[in-house]
Amino acid sequence: MPDYKRIATEEAFATRDQIAQFRKRLADGYDDPGFLSLWGFYLNSTSERARFIVDRLQDLGPDRIADMDASGIDMQVLSLTSPGVQVFDAATANSLAAASNDELAEAIRRYPTRYVGLAAAAPQDPKTAAKEIERGVRKLGLKGVIMNSHVMGERLDDPKFWDIFAAAESLDVPIYLHPNSPPRDMIQPYLDKGLDGAVFGFQAETGLHMLRIIVSGAFDEFPKLKFVIGHCGEALPFWLYRIDYMHGAATRANRHPHMRKLKRTPGEYLRENVYVTNSGVAWEPAIMLCHKVMGPDHTLYAMDYPYQYLPSEVTVSDELPMSAADKKKYFQTNAEKLFGITPSP
Repeated sequence: MPDYKRIATEEAFATRDQIAQFRKRLADGYDDPGFLSLWGFYLNSTSERARFIVDRLQDLGPDRIADMDASGIDMQVLSLTSPGVQVFDAATANSLAAASNDELAEAIRRYPTRYVGLAAAAPQDPKTAAKEIERGVRKLGLKGVIMNSHVMGERLDDPKFWDIFAAAESLDVPIYLHPNSPPRDMIQPYLDKGLDGAVFGFQAETGLHMLRIIVSGAFDEFPKLKFVIGHCGEALPFWLYRIDYMHGAATRANRHPHMRKLKRTPGEYLRENVYVTNSGVAWEPAIMLCHKVMGPDHTLYAMDYPYQYLPSEVTVSDELPMSAADKKKYFQTNAEKLFGITPSP
């Protein structure tokens, strides 16, 4: 038996109300191509994969626990599945976020040693979102914030959303920037070749979004703010050398005079303010690159349940060529520190 607890940090759930609202969105003729490519498929397909995912998303009881036991997962960090509440009008989104957080907190009370959770909030209404984040953390005991990338094409680098950043920083909880389907102005080249979703569209959109937040100066405004991104950093650790080089060259040449001048390089913000998980990427070369680029304190384990549920993938991480101390950080103690989870005895 390993001497570490396996904490999976990007694990999705859905409430029945959320799924019902998704169905209503489809029935009402909502024509966003990204939403249709994801939920038009899952809610209308009769495939075994689609049925499993929709069923398991809505289960926070024995079936999910059995899957965790079968794969050796001790604890899941739960978050409302993409696109969360971010495709609704503000009133619907606020109501759905609050109800979802209440349901999540109740599930955690039933299984306190198996689940912790992240608070959903509606960025369509940033001030109310900040209040809901505070309620979720202070009253419900949730451990962070889930943001499912863009908000119907708008991204969080716009300062109008920064009440959310201020709330997360003041509460000392991280924001998990989870993928969403690319928005209307970005998705068509992915749809044309079947490359939308988790094949490539998700990571391309979310990596762009995280980099936009970095270069917006958000971390100069909120220096203690913490973000988490999955899928081995949405490729940013791989590209970091060139990002830093070319961003620095453009800054020195004043190539983009409208852009705010940063106090540090993009890579310095990424390494200090951002944490990466390997969700959905059970591949030693990518994980070890993140471990080297981001450092052993900023790299965490995740499965991406139920979208990618392969118990055999846990063994890949168990066998990573890390020291025993670093492997315990990767599986357990980094998550405990980042999300404020009470350490195991």
